[in-house]
Formats: sequence, C-alpha cells, structure tokens
Amino acid sequence: MPFFKRLCPRMTIETGATILPVIFSHTVLDRFLRYVRIDTQSDASSPTCPSTEKQKDLGRLLAQELRDLGLADAHMDELGYVYATLPANTAKTVPVICFCSHMDTSPDCTGKDVKPQIVRNYQGGDIVLPADPSQVIRAADNPALKDQIGSDIVTTDGTTLLGADNKAGVAEIMDAMQVLIANPQIKHGAIKVLFTPDEEIGRGADKVDLKKLGAAFGYTIDGESAGHLEDETFSADGVTITIQGVSIHPGFAKGKMEHALKIASRIVDRLPRDLAPETTEGREGFLHPVGLQGGLDSATLSLIVRDFTVQGLKEKEALLEDIVRGVIKDFPHSTYKFEVKEQYRNMKEVLDRHPEVVEHALEAIGRAGLQPVLSSIRGGTDGSRLSFMGLPCPNIFAGEHAFHSRLEWVSVQDMEAAVRTIVHLAAIWEEKA
Repeated sequence: MPFFKRLCPRMTIETGATILPVIFSHTVLDRFLRYVRIDTQSDASSPTCPSTEKQKDLGRLLAQELRDLGLADAHMDELGYVYATLPANTAKTVPVICFCSHMDTSPDCTGKDVKPQIVRNYQGGDIVLPADPSQVIRAADNPALKDQIGSDIVTTDGTTLLGADNKAGVAEIMDAMQVLIANPQIKHGAIKVLFTPDEEIGRGADKVDLKKLGAAFGYTIDGESAGHLEDETFSADGVTITIQGVSIHPGFAKGKMEHALKIASRIVDRLPRDLAPETTEGREGFLHPVGLQGGLDSATLSLIVRDFTVQGLKEKEALLEDIVRGVIKDFPHSTYKFEVKEQYRNMKEVLDRHPEVVEHALEAIGRAGLQPVLSSIRGGTDGSRLSFMGLPCPNIFAGEHAFHSRLEWVSVQDMEAAVRTIVHLAAIWEEKA
C-alpha cells in the first residue's frame, strides 16, 4: 500500500551560499501509525538478545522498507539490530554520520494492540482518551501542550502506551531518508541508519557492531520537546547490598534473631528524603531503591545511583554505605556486602572533545525553523553507551511526551520538524566538510 504523503509547504535547504528549494512530502505520520501497532516491548528478565522475539517483527519490516527506498545493504542481524547505508552523493570527503533510534517500547506499560488516535487541530484543554475516560491527558500536567495549538496530536485510546518512545524517532529517520533520496540536490556524505532493540532495559548498545556500522559520529533521535538537543546524561551506577542475618526458630528468637529483611528495610527507611527521584530535579542526582527481596536469613537490596558527575556518584555511594554501617552496627552478628556496578557515564565527557557534533545539530535545528535548546537528560540513552564505545552521539528531539504511560502523546508537526532537522543536519556536514 503506498504511503499517505502529508504535503508540507515548499522549504529550502541552505548549502553554503546556495539556497535549494525542497518539497518535504512527509510519510512520517503514516509510518508512525503503522509502527506503533507492532508490539515490541522488551523484557528485562529475558537473557536473550533481543529480549523478545517480537521486536524482530518491526526490524524485518524496517529492513525491507529501507531496501525499498534504495538502501541496498539494509538488513537485520540475528540479534535484532537493523543496519543500512545511504550512499554519499557528493565528491567531498565527509565524515560518515549515523542516525539511531530504538525499536522496543517500555515494559512499564503494555504495548499490545495499540490503537492510535489523532486529535486534529488541537485547540487547548484536556484530552480524554476514548476507550478509558479515566485516562486524561491534562493540560495542567503537560505544559508542552500550550505550544501545540493548531497541531495534530497522536495519542492512544487509553488502554496502552503509544510507543512514540521511540517509534517516533524510527519513523522520523525513515522519512528523512526518503526526503534525501527524493531530493538529490541536497548533497550529503554517507549516512548510516541504526535501529536497536532493548534500549528500554539498558541493553540497546550492547551488541552494536561499530566496525560494521562504520560511522564517525552519531545522533540518537529520542528526545522530547521540539528544538531540544541533549548533550549530557546522568552518570549511573547500580548498587547491590546483600545482608546476611541470623536465623533462628521464632519461638526461641529473643535476643538472638537478626532478621535480614528487616535490616534491609531499615536501610531503605533511612535513605535521605531529599535524595530521591520524587524530590529532585534539574542537575540534582538521587539514590533510588529498585528491588528488595529475601527473608530472615538473607536479603538483597538493589539501588540505582544517579548524578551528572562521577564525583557526585561516589559521594552518594559513600553516604549510602555510611547508612548501611549505621544500621548494621545494631545487629552485631549480621554482615553485609556492598557491590557497585558501573552502568553508564555522562556522554558530555566525550562530546566536549568533538564540539562540531553538537554545533552542527544546533545549527540544523535552527535551519529547520525552531529555537535550539541545549539541555541535559535525567537519564540515559543509547547515545551514552555509544559515545564511550567510540561513537560520539548526542540526542535530538523526537517529539515524544509522557512516555512509558497510557497518557503518551506526540505532535505530528513536531515529528515533521524532526525530519527537517535530520535533513538539514546531513546537508550541514557536507557543507562544512
């Protein structure tokens, strides 16, 4: 079935002193509506890659669509990663750049049988989702809606998440490739396309073959508000605290039993209230318990630690271990083991060594008609890991909002703006080569 083409006004691409007319005949909405209907939830409890086979359903479709566009080498490997190359159409030597988005959706909310809805010409106010009227996208809780008057808003029916995180990014990259192919007057170097599985469970970059990818720089298309570029993420560690208590028959326990689960619970109770996700914002980090299991004899407490600096991480981990010591001293026959595992690091450490990667993206956002906003992510992306693997990779907006929930939404016009940004960015790298 041919794609519905959303015709946009004639626009221009600047290439040095030359201004080229371009018609953006968008396919991004049609692609997005089809992609979100494919269930691609990942599963952290699965040891396989991808963690769920159903992610390959989308991967196979994308590989075929890329080949249909003319990217002859497009394929999905056995691990569920999709690779493709748009060949250069310039005689210049241009650094190879990559555009990357993830195919999986969050395990936090069901992504099965997604039924997308479109609110045309949004005029403000709350959006009641039709299949479950108790699910309301409230304007008061979504300040970004005030910038969407007149836009077309895509939501779910209220029974599932939408999957704009990150199928909006997937659709935007796909649409940008068709725009570049349809407009050969836009000169660009070789462009790599990468779609990953399992980003939502922290494994998206685990099995990327960077040698096969062959890119010098990359951009994840996985951000929120239109115009935003994120060049900084949290640094992240995981902490596992194992408590070994003293087990004894409860009928003879007085003065002898030291209950491991109660010891672990006391540690949680003593965590600082002002270092929790629910009380922090901006550049403030946190300590966050994510799992507690065990019983009388032993218990395991799992936490994540977040800060924008490694020094901040170490300070929070030292504070946490001080709390553990303070609790355990009341249980003289019990012991603890405190283990820290590095998860990812702030990508700004890498990006600051390659300022042109961020500068070109900011310029592309401006050329696309938006006000560029440089910001930080209170979290991580595939770009965090990729940057430290050797592919400097900031994060460009995709337009997604209220992700991981049934109240997720995205603006069609923001998706189209992301497409224009990608196209301009490809042209800027060629122009400045």
